[in-house]
Amino acid sequence: MPTELAIDVQGMTKRFGALVAVDGVDLQVKRGEICGFLGPNGSGKTTFIRMLCGLLRADGGSGHCLGYNVITESELIKFEVGYLTQRFSFYEDLTIQENLEFVARMYGIPGRQAAVRECLSRLGLVDRRIQLAGKLSGGWKQRLALAACLLHQPKLLLLDEPTAGVDPKARRDFWNEIHSLAAQGLTFLIATHYMDEAERCHRLAFISKGKLLATGSSDQVLARANLTTWSVRGPQLLALSNDLTGLPGIEQVVAFGNTLHVSSSQQAALERAIAPFRKPPYIWQPIESGLEDVFIRLMDSSHTVEA
Repeated sequence: MPTELAIDVQGMTKRFGALVAVDGVDLQVKRGEICGFLGPNGSGKTTFIRMLCGLLRADGGSGHCLGYNVITESELIKFEVGYLTQRFSFYEDLTIQENLEFVARMYGIPGRQAAVRECLSRLGLVDRRIQLAGKLSGGWKQRLALAACLLHQPKLLLLDEPTAGVDPKARRDFWNEIHSLAAQGLTFLIATHYMDEAERCHRLAFISKGKLLATGSSDQVLARANLTTWSVRGPQLLALSNDLTGLPGIEQVVAFGNTLHVSSSQQAALERAIAPFRKPPYIWQPIESGLEDVFIRLMDSSHTVEA
C-alpha cells in the first residue's frame, strides 16, 4: 500500500443472507485527511466501518487499512483504530475519569493514570472528571467518547454519526477538535447526515444501497454532478411544487425554507420545463447547486436504478 494512504480498499462486500449490505466498495483516504461518509439510514455506512476496524469480516474485497491487510490482519488493525459508535456506550454510573481508566485498562495502556490525565486535559474534561457519565449532556457525552477513542493513540478514527443529538455549539467545538487532530496527522472517516459537516471534510464518499455513488472533494463532487438548480420564491409554493414535480426535464423539487430548489442534470430540458411558470407572482433565479441538492439527486438516482 502506498504510504500516503491510511485506507486503500477495493471491492469490499458484506452479505447478510440475501441482503448485500456493502456491494463492491472502493475507497482511498490519505493520512491526515478527513473523509465524510454520507448516505441515508441503511445505506451500508456502519457495516463498512465495522469491516474496516475488524469487527466484521468482509465476504469479498481486498486492500489495506493503516498498512494491514483488511482480510487477514483485522486483529492488528483494532489496536491502531479508534471507533466511536452511534450510541453512547460507556458506563453511566461511573464518572468520566472512571470510564477513561476502564478503557485504558482494556487497552493495556502503560502509565494509564498519566494517559487519562492527559486525555482529560486535552478534551477539556478536567473540571468534570468526577461527574457521572449518565448525567452528561449530549455534547459532553460526545467529548467523553472522543477522549476514550484517543486514549490508545490511534492513527485512524472511525466516527459513526458522532454529532447526532448534539447542539450546534457542541458540534462546532467537536469539528474544531477534529481539524486540530487531523493537522497532527490523525486520519478520520466520519459518517454523517449533516451537509454543513460534509462541507468541513477534505474528501467525501456518498453511499446508497451498499454502493458507492461518488467520491472526491466537495468541489469535485459538485462539478461531476453537473446539476443545474433554480431557486423560486413566492406564494403557495406547495401547489407550485406539485405542478413541477414529475415534469420532463425536472429531476427534483425540494423545499428550502421560503424557497423551492428545482434541479436537473439536463439544463436545456429544465429551462423548457420551468418556462411556463417563470412569471409573477414567482421570482426565479439560477443558483449554484449545493451538496444537499447533489446528495438528494444521488439518493433518488440510486432508487431509480434499483427499480
